[in-house]
Amino acid sequence: MKFTTTSLTLVLLSFAVGCATPYQSTSFRGGYSDTQLAPDVFRVYFRGNGYTAMERAQDFALLRAAELAQSHGFSCFAVVDESSSTSVQTFTTPGQSYTSGSGMVTGNFVTYSGQTMYYPGQTYTFHKPRTGLLIKCFTEKPEHIYTFDAAFLVHSLKQKYRLK
Repeated sequence: MKFTTTSLTLVLLSFAVGCATPYQSTSFRGGYSDTQLAPDVFRVYFRGNGYTAMERAQDFALLRAAELAQSHGFSCFAVVDESSSTSVQTFTTPGQSYTSGSGMVTGNFVTYSGQTMYYPGQTYTFHKPRTGLLIKCFTEKPEHIYTFDAAFLVHSLKQKYRLK
């Protein structure tokens, strides 16, 4: 089997980012990160790769927020601020040309005939979602503030994405 530069590049790219970002700490393929800003306040980010839907990125940021709340002894949390964006990256494969031809000797003359075909490169566009949350945690649900139940949210999102 003969591999061209383009096909080899695409095979390697497929192996590197072949599926949506899993629920994991930040790595080459994306993931979550968090910072504790106060005893009850956290900033959570989730960055997806080019195969990750925005909904998945937002859900995984919420899942991380719920896990943080639980691990610090809180039962619920409120989202104080949220930001979502998408970065766009493009990748263009190189173009290729193929030449075929023949030559013929007639007397003292050489006649050449040939054809060159050019195949332009292809451009691939990847949309990488990012979402950030600023959360405030509570040990008991406060009145007049919408909060997420951390235990319920962890169970619900892990079930949705079949996580353990």
